Parts: sequence; structure tokens; C-alpha cells
Amino acid sequence: MALLSRALRVAATCPRRSPARGLGLRLLSSGARPSPEKSVPYQQTLKEARDPRAGAQGPSRPLPSTANVVVIGGGSLGCQTLYHLAKLGMSGAVLLERERLTSGTTWHTAGLLWQLRPSDVEVELLAHTRRVVSRDLGEETGLHTGWIQNGGLFIASNRQRLDEYKRLMSLGKAYGVESHVLSPAETKALYPLMNVEDLYGTLYVPHDGTMDPAGTCTALTRAATARGAQVIENCPVTGISVRTDDFGVRRVEAVETEHGSIQTPCVVNCAGVWAVAVGRMAGVKVPLVAMHHAYVVTERIEGIQNMPNVRDHDASIYLRLQGDALSVGGYETNPIFWEEVSDKFAFGLFDLDWDVFTQHIEGAINRVPVLEKTGIKSTVCGPESFTPDHKPLMGEAPELRGFFLGCGFNSAGMMLGGGCGQELAHWIIHGRPEKDMHSYDIRRFHHSLTAHGRWIRERSHESYSRNYSVVFPHDEPLAGRNMRTDPLHEELLARGCVFQERHGWERPGWFSPHGAAPVLPYDYYGAYRQRAHKDYVYGRLLGHEYTFDFPPHHDVIRKECLACRGAAAVFDMSYFGKFYLVGLDARKAADWLFSADVSRPPGSTVYTCMLNHRGGTESDLTVSRLAPSPQTSPLAPAFEGDGYYLAVGGAVAQHNWSHITTVLQDWRFRCQLVDSSEDLGLISVQGPASRAILQEVLDADLSNEAFPLFTHKLVRAAGHLVRAMRLSFVGELGWELHIPRSSCLPVYQAVMAAGAKHGLVNAGYRAIDSLSIEKGYRHWHADLRPDDSPLEAGLAFTCKLKSAIPFLGREALEEQRAKGLCRRLVGFTVDEKVPMFGLEAIWRNGQVVGHVRRADFGFTIDKTLAYGYIRDPSGGPVSLDFVKSGEYVLERMGVTYPAQAHLKSPFDPDNKRMKGIY
Repeated sequence: MALLSRALRVAATCPRRSPARGLGLRLLSSGARPSPEKSVPYQQTLKEARDPRAGAQGPSRPLPSTANVVVIGGGSLGCQTLYHLAKLGMSGAVLLERERLTSGTTWHTAGLLWQLRPSDVEVELLAHTRRVVSRDLGEETGLHTGWIQNGGLFIASNRQRLDEYKRLMSLGKAYGVESHVLSPAETKALYPLMNVEDLYGTLYVPHDGTMDPAGTCTALTRAATARGAQVIENCPVTGISVRTDDFGVRRVEAVETEHGSIQTPCVVNCAGVWAVAVGRMAGVKVPLVAMHHAYVVTERIEGIQNMPNVRDHDASIYLRLQGDALSVGGYETNPIFWEEVSDKFAFGLFDLDWDVFTQHIEGAINRVPVLEKTGIKSTVCGPESFTPDHKPLMGEAPELRGFFLGCGFNSAGMMLGGGCGQELAHWIIHGRPEKDMHSYDIRRFHHSLTAHGRWIRERSHESYSRNYSVVFPHDEPLAGRNMRTDPLHEELLARGCVFQERHGWERPGWFSPHGAAPVLPYDYYGAYRQRAHKDYVYGRLLGHEYTFDFPPHHDVIRKECLACRGAAAVFDMSYFGKFYLVGLDARKAADWLFSADVSRPPGSTVYTCMLNHRGGTESDLTVSRLAPSPQTSPLAPAFEGDGYYLAVGGAVAQHNWSHITTVLQDWRFRCQLVDSSEDLGLISVQGPASRAILQEVLDADLSNEAFPLFTHKLVRAAGHLVRAMRLSFVGELGWELHIPRSSCLPVYQAVMAAGAKHGLVNAGYRAIDSLSIEKGYRHWHADLRPDDSPLEAGLAFTCKLKSAIPFLGREALEEQRAKGLCRRLVGFTVDEKVPMFGLEAIWRNGQVVGHVRRADFGFTIDKTLAYGYIRDPSGGPVSLDFVKSGEYVLERMGVTYPAQAHLKSPFDPDNKRMKGIY
């Protein structure tokens, strides 16, 4: 029996292994191949439950010739998806597992479930998983999932960490999740074996717990097969057959196996670390990497029974109760990549690399000192899949209709499995999930990134190594940067731009008065013998964001905002998605796609939404009607029929592209969607002085009469042809200039020269966030999501409900309007100058009625602003009188602040400034 302390000493004295090729990853003497005889801390695995009469020579049951859906992979996600498909009434659902259920990575998972995460959607997903494993499966099957409710304890060793936990506590109140912030003394009373000398406090969630992988998956498949689903083991998939329909769209046709084929229109890739290989069979790119993840299981510890599971995020470790012992694991900065994923791996483990694991032992002994003299019963080191943004990969692949993904769960497949399995089943059956899953949707990634090996590797490494980092509101990745830069990147960098990253694009965040802050190549945080950056200016500025208070550059952002309100600011928005919708059926497609009436005369621009069939908002964007053009150029493509120019937020451009493409394919509209995002730049000049500045640069009359609000025209700027649009996203007089890439720099320089005497400044997206929330403008992904309707969001004016024109989502909106709104987006101001970022609880008359979706500080009104959806606790419609009659407070980190509710923007509610009335 080895002691943890001895393992620590041995690892410290052992010579370091020489690095492997490439990044210097360690080659293990036997760890490069799975070792199938290791043990995991469960009473039984499905490997041991194998029917001795069932050989491994063929499938566990005959294959059907057809199926409505085939799920590939019998791990947590595959079993949860099959269960929810069957529960929702899907007939002809089949799960194929190449070996035995759970044999890939699920069988050795720790099985932890924590109810609170810094995401409202994930809190909802976790709650569903908990209901399924703690209640539903037992009632439906009589089987035990191994659910143990022993509670969870989050450890805070610094103030920022405790602030994060207080934020989680406040969010939990909006969802009925019980949690308590404990002092070190209270923590010691709850967990007597814990060292609390270095603690600021803890967050205790009494209804957290653990589940058994084998028991859970057995119960899931038992419930699914009772509803007619089929589970077929020992049946490796060898190919995906694809057909191209008469519209030129690739669609799933069949699944090929070693034992025959199954004709099916739908495949779900739940193959975990093998999902890349399954995707390759279908020509689908799956951006994930496989890494070793390890934990050790201790011998018996006196007094540990019934203790809660522990997450010590600052030490990057977890301690899972295992009867009268503990499982100890964590996330290190130098994880081992599984370079060549073996298709023969089943119920296998790797040898543990003690050089890598040592740091977790140190943290564990510090937190629970008795571990220093506790023996190690077994080691568990198996593969897990990680993704570039630490979010799962779900939804229909953009390359292939009928091919869905449910993989890449970053070690959270068991705890998120129930919620994600349910949403994936809704996606397959109804065309979209019930909840907002856009941050999980595979379509969030631009196609240039999903096959970029270096980007995937760097970002996935960072997501693993920072798995337990504090989630700060304005954090940015350091890996995989400078993938997509616009024509002004170098110019703005020289002017002090501090960039943000959004799905590969570098966009301006704010402008430092202290000079350039370039983003350097990724240094892997000094791991793999990489040289860590020294005196890294960008890293230092980013470190200033690691706070839940106002950052040191709060005043810099203030100056950008007030300059825009008082004079003018120029915003580089080149990362916006810029699409053309053109063709014979373009008008029909536009009428159906867009909630507003966009079929106005050429030269008009309309702010509109795109909806799904449930009336949820898939996007908000501007659509500009084009006049026919005989010649093709970046600003005026040649087309027959009708044409529209679409400008959408760059962070969600790929989502928009995929949504529109799907609708065009489903309705067989004869038109083209052309992506000109890389061909065009975009700068926006906003503020009272914008007309005077641009009148010196443009060869057009910019008066109200000659250039009305929400119109556009081709003009020349400093001799270069551009498309000018009069509109605003910050509530000021202003114009956007859409510029061919080669002309961006000279046009920008001309604008800056003309603006010098007017007080024109550069400003970034931090200023946009503040200015737009001050004006009450919505941001898709925060105020607006696919499960929010325009009626709920106060955007009824974007919907052509007074016309007879059909549009996608119209019936759902009409039904919602007739029944009354069950929730409504409300704006709040807080007089006390306190930072808020979202996730704060909203209290009305002493009851929690919702949580804040988005918050920022408004520098013009000098108040904190917040927006969130509120409900009536009685379940009735949320009327305007209900909103107006309440007394509100917002709870931030356990402290409440009086708030005033607003149904109209508190700044310039009559929109005079956009009209040039100052």
C-alpha cells in the first residue's frame, strides 16, 4: 500500500522524462497504450456484468434494416439521448455501441453532480439531470442509479473566489437551489477533517451528489427499451452513407457496420473521444481533442463517511466521497494528449504519470491533512474529450443534414448528460431544442476553425488547464489568438487597442492610453518546456479584469462613452457578419425569414429579428434592400430577382449563416446566401459631431432630408466607394461605412483626420456594451436568445403581425399574444454605484421573480443598469401593471440593492438624438 505522501516524495526525486516530439508531451513507458486491468471505485462495471453466453463475435441482437434515428455511442450522452428520444415518443430509435455500454470513458468517470455553475442555462440542464437520476429512473424502472445526495462544498482561498461563489448563491435563488456561504469555522464543523486555516469561506450546496455510471446507464437503457428503443452492443460503426438531394444538399442515408447497414435519415454522434473518427466517416469536422485525466482512490479514512464532495478550485482538485474513502483528482496545466486514439480501447486505462499528478497530491494533503498518511487503493487514468471553448458540441452539423453531435463534454458528460440528452432529443424531433443551447451548438464555430489543428489544440489545452479558474465577466483566452484579423488590426493595435476574441475574430475591446498591447503566440502557461512570456503587456491588462469590482481601466471606458455622447466616436465593427441574400426567390425567403417587413424600396434598412417555429429569437440584425446591379463587386453583387444585404453581430455570424441556410434548404427557396464578411470592413461613426465629420469625408449630402434615418446608399469616402448606412446601435446620430477590404485603412485614416478638430476618439466594444444598455438596445445571446420571443423582449415592433404576410414563428407569437406573456424583459437602474454583470437575482415584493441576464454601468446617467426576464410567482401573465406595481431589489453576491424598474429606456426615451435632435 502506497501512501500519498510517499508518492509525492518519489515523484519529486524521480528524473523528469524527456519530452516527446512536437510540444514536448511525455511518452509513457506503457501509458501510450491502454492497460485494461486497472480498477475503478465502483462495485460493478458493465464489463463485469457481461453475459457469459454472449460472445464478442457479433452484435448483441440482430440489426434492424431501418431506423428513424441511430445513436452512435453507449456512454452517458448516448444513453441519455436514447432515453429522452423514447420518452418523447420517437419510435425506431437504435443505439449502437462498438463494445459494451460505458466501455469508452463513461465507465471510469467520477460521476459528480454540482448544481451551480456560472451559467443560467447550465443550472437548468443540471437540474434536469438530477431529477432523472435521483427520481425519474427509479420510478420508471425500479433500478438504482447509484445516486447519493451527500452535498457539495466549494472551497474559497481568496476573495475573488468567494465572490464567485456568492454570485452562484444569488443565481441559485432564482432556480430554487439551496446553498449557503459558510465561514471557515462553520466549514470545519461540517467537515472536521478539513484544514480551514487558509480559507476565506466555502459554498455549501446540500443537494449535490454523485451517481454511478454503470447503474445510471443501465437504468436509462432499461427505460428506453421499455418504450421500444433498441440497444445493440458489440457492433462497431464502419461508415456513414450520404446522399445528395436534388437541391444539392448532403443528407444522411444509412449507417454501415461490420454486421450490416441500417437505413436512417438521422445519426447522433455520441462517441466521446472517438467522435472525431465518426465525424470523419461522414465528412463532418468535430473540433475536440482527447487528453488523459486522472484520479486516485484512497484506502479507508476514519471519519470521512457522509462528508460532502469537495471542489477546491484554487488548488484545482476535487475530492469525491467514495464510501469510507476519497477519490482525489484535478486539472493540471500540463495534461497529456492522447495523440492517436485507438479504436480498440474498451474498459481500458493508462498508467498514471506521477510527474503530472503530483501537484494534486500537494493540494489534497493541504486541504485534508489526514491524506498524508492514507494509502492509495487504486489509480485511475483514462481519456476525456475537451473542446476549444470548454463547451460541449451539440446540434446538427452544418456540413451534413441529419448528422447530429452530442460529444465533447469536458469531463462533465455525466452531470450535464440528462439536460443535454433531453435538449438533443428535442432538437432531433422538433428541429430545435427547448432551451437556449446556442453556446453548445456546433454551428457556433466558423468553418475555418473546425479543421485548424493548432487552434483546436491550443484552445482545448487552455480549456482543460483553466477548468477550475474563476469565471470573470471580461476574461479572454490567450490560446488560439489572431486567427482572423480585420484590415484595421495593425493600425488600431498601434493606437493602443486591447483586443477581445470572438470565435476567431480579434475585435477592439477598449483603447489603452499606454500604448500597444499585442496578443502573443500561446505559451501553454509554461507547460511542456515552453518558455512562458515575461512582462506580457496584454496578459497584465487582462489580469486587471480578474475582479468582480470595476477594473482599473473603468475610467478609460468611461471617457470613450462620454466622448461618443458629447462629440463622436469611431468603432471598428469589421468582424460583423456581412451576407447577401439574392436570387429569384430572395423576396419570398426574406418575407419568411425576417419578422419585420423588409421588402421595402431599395435604399431602405430595417432592424428585424429572425425567429424559430416556437417564436424564439434566433437573431437580430439589419437588412438592407438592394437595387439590381449588372456587375459584381463586394458592395453590389450582380443578381436576378431581389437582393438584400444582411449585417449581423460577428460573434453569432456563423449561427446566423447556418440558420438561414437551413431555412433556405427546408423551404427550397431559389436564392443564394453569399458570405462577404472577409471582403468588407465596417466602421461606424457615432455622436453629435458625426455628421460634421463625415460631411468632410463623404461626397454625399448627409442632411436629414437627403439621408434619412434607416436608409443606405453607395457613396465615395476619400475617393473610395463605400456603402453608407444611417443607423445607430448606441442611440446617437451616426452612420456605418461598409468598405471593401483594400479601402478600409485609407477611409479610416481620412475619418480620423477629419474628426481630429471635433474630438473624435476610438472606442471599443466595452463602450458599445455600456452605451447600448443605457439606450435599452438588446444584445442577442444575453437579452435575446432562441427561447425568448420578441414579444417578451419588448420587440413587438419588429414583427409584421399587423400584416397578413406569413413568417417563421408567426403562429407561435399569435398564440403567445392571445394567452398573455408568462414573462417579460424589464430594465432596472440601481442608484448605488455598484458593478453588476448578470446572474444577479431579481426580487419583487420579497419574492424572487427572475435573474439578471445582462448588466453594465451607464456613464451618462451615472447608474448601474440591468435587464432580466421576470415572472409572476403565481404563474399568471406578466402584465405591464404587474411590472409597474412592484418594489424591486437586485441581489448581488448575497447583498440586495434597491432598483427601479423601467419599461422604456432611461436615456433619451423619445429617440431624439438618433434623429439629430440635441
